[in-house]
Amino acid sequence: MWFSSIYLKTLRGFRVPILGWGLGLGALMALVLAALPSVLGTPEARAAVVALGPSFAWFSEPIKIDTAGGYATWKYGLTLLVVAIWPILAESAMLRGEEDKGAMDVLLSLPRDRARVALEKVAAVWTALLAMGLLIGFLTFAGGAKVSTDISLVAAILFGLNIALIAAVFGAIALLVSQFTQERRTAAGVTAGLLLVFIVLDMVHRVVPNTLWLSQLSPVYYFNLSKPLIAGYSANLGAMVVLLALSVILSGAAVWLFPRRDIGGIVAGPRFLQFSRGSSRPRRAIVQGAWSLRSVYARSLAMAAAPTAWWTLAIAGFAGWMVIVDEQTASKLRTIMEGSPVMRDFLNLGGGAAATTNATILSALFIFMPVLLMAFAVTQANRWSADEDDGRLEVLLSTPQPRLQVLLGRFAALSTATVVISVVTLVVTVVVASATGLALDSGNVAAATLSMVPLGLLVAAIGYLLSGWLRAAVETGLLSFLLVIWFFISFIGPGLQWPDAALRLSAFYYYGTPLLHGLPVFDTLVVIAAGAVALALASLRFMRKDIAT
Repeated sequence: MWFSSIYLKTLRGFRVPILGWGLGLGALMALVLAALPSVLGTPEARAAVVALGPSFAWFSEPIKIDTAGGYATWKYGLTLLVVAIWPILAESAMLRGEEDKGAMDVLLSLPRDRARVALEKVAAVWTALLAMGLLIGFLTFAGGAKVSTDISLVAAILFGLNIALIAAVFGAIALLVSQFTQERRTAAGVTAGLLLVFIVLDMVHRVVPNTLWLSQLSPVYYFNLSKPLIAGYSANLGAMVVLLALSVILSGAAVWLFPRRDIGGIVAGPRFLQFSRGSSRPRRAIVQGAWSLRSVYARSLAMAAAPTAWWTLAIAGFAGWMVIVDEQTASKLRTIMEGSPVMRDFLNLGGGAAATTNATILSALFIFMPVLLMAFAVTQANRWSADEDDGRLEVLLSTPQPRLQVLLGRFAALSTATVVISVVTLVVTVVVASATGLALDSGNVAAATLSMVPLGLLVAAIGYLLSGWLRAAVETGLLSFLLVIWFFISFIGPGLQWPDAALRLSAFYYYGTPLLHGLPVFDTLVVIAAGAVALALASLRFMRKDIAT
């Protein structure tokens, strides 16, 4: 039955992501709601949260944050956008990935209409996202019911559907962009960059006056308009219709373009839309004497140059934006502290005395920086695994290249790329801080940016290890979900008063607060040791396994 149609076969391939993302994020929301009484259990705690809300309104609009639904929506709603990672990876590879492998040639050799092939694949992705949204909704309702909140089943389902809709939008963007690229990785990278840009655009109107029109250009703005978990606020059906319309229009445009280009080629269009040169399959000819062909490391570095440049622009730009936001937030916090003894005590317990408020807030925001660098590492680990799946390593290993040298050469290039991103982020942070008059310890800034590198390399090493047993799609999905779990443990755990043993399960725990307290030497060495062990095991597996098995 599963192989009787393209739709069913594609949907069958999504069964693991449906369960992983749906049950995973749903269980996390249920856990958050079930444990919130311990966070908002006293009048003092509620007063502190209410006082804190306006200072972080740039992140999410604080509405009834002294209730379970309001607090969960304010603090955790936006972070659920990580679910967009899956449709971005899935839809960027849905057509373009099969073209890269040659599977599309085989499929279209049968009497199959191109547009129907694309439509059935899109329908399978939408069905998977709908299933994820329903799972998230049901588990959110279960978590709320456990503490007798006023979150209804309909509200919880609308909450899950809103997440599915925003994920569908970014999946549709990835599918459309893939019509203009010759590699699925390029489409995924461009869409991931757009996701970050749209998140920042949504924040702009909450920081800079009279910029609402700019935020309305972001799909994330319409995602945030719906707050069904908040009693009396409900979902914004108009905003949800906008997200649905965007998904249909962008997906429809991609499906319309697909039959109008060569398989393996790109859509002919304006030059600014051309993410790849030429309009046919990539040329296989090798340029003799090119610097990038002198070693595996050099070639890998050349291959990673373009994505590294784009990720550097995104991460360093986001760091500069956070410095600007920090200055705005710190001013509001100082005002609140002057009139709220509860808030003053709350910040002092967190190390946020008036003299260090700026650095304290920026330190809290900087947890997003290693997340972004680790996401870059996920894409590069996927590239290693995909090269094996696509047979590219077979050609390389047919030359007198030791397997260990090949793996370490690729990993060394990835390490160089992460160092470049971190150093540029360091420079941008210092320059923007100086321009805005924000006083920061330069040594601590260096520690905060450069200590991201071991975390990125740890993720990459785990990815290389998983590729020894798993296909690229499964390996990337598991690695992405591991990153999500780590982030939620570190982001949610402290607020829910989880024990230190549970917090240590997250790699972010070992990042610490270097912007405030400098480099945590021991914790950094733990991360480096874990990465070294994962890389050693990955090397051992690669040297002993059959290629593409």
